[in-house]
Amino acid sequence: MSGAKLRLGSIAPDFDAQTTKGSIKFHEWLGNSWGIIFSHPADFTPVCTTELGEVARKQPEFEKRGVKVIGISANDLNSHEKWIQDINDFGNKVSHPNDKTDVSFPIIADADRKISTLYDMLDAVDATNVDAKGQPFTIRTVFIIDPKKIIRLTISYPAQVGRSFDEILRVVDSLQLGDKHKVTTPVNWKQGDNVIVHPGVSDEQANELFPAGFTKHLPYLRTTAQPGN
Repeated sequence: MSGAKLRLGSIAPDFDAQTTKGSIKFHEWLGNSWGIIFSHPADFTPVCTTELGEVARKQPEFEKRGVKVIGISANDLNSHEKWIQDINDFGNKVSHPNDKTDVSFPIIADADRKISTLYDMLDAVDATNVDAKGQPFTIRTVFIIDPKKIIRLTISYPAQVGRSFDEILRVVDSLQLGDKHKVTTPVNWKQGDNVIVHPGVSDEQANELFPAGFTKHLPYLRTTAQPGN
């Protein structure tokens, strides 16, 4: 199975997989939800342990947005299942008592690297990010996929850098807001901030769409209050 050149706007490839929550067919598992598939280099490694614990703690935030989350690495099910206990134990030591770490999202077992290859997740740069046989591990790749199975974001981090899942939630918020309203979001935008009127919307249309009004900073840059606030 050769790696696909996946871009924003590509259909996320479907696949069958064994996960810590049973067998799935990816598109069926997603259903009509948004989805995030993210790879980590390997089980029982330090950065990955902190990352998956954070995803577990943020599970209510993903669910609130109608987002299903699924992890993947080139490890087998037995490895995943043993490692989850470490993630939970460590996470509950370092997190706030109200932020329980309980990995309940599925993790794909991809020891043969078929899905990692399909999604072009394997490390081609870091010569140290390999297993005992010299086979490359996955890097820290993230795909955000919408209910139509379209890839809306992809980010790849090197193995040494832990991700910000606050940023990934921020992107989900921006995408969902933009799909519902004719807006885009400016630099460093976060929930509740002003948004940008989509360039394809005329001033006349903007007056109808945004009753609170808008500010015209430049002919092509208009801001308005976030819809729904």
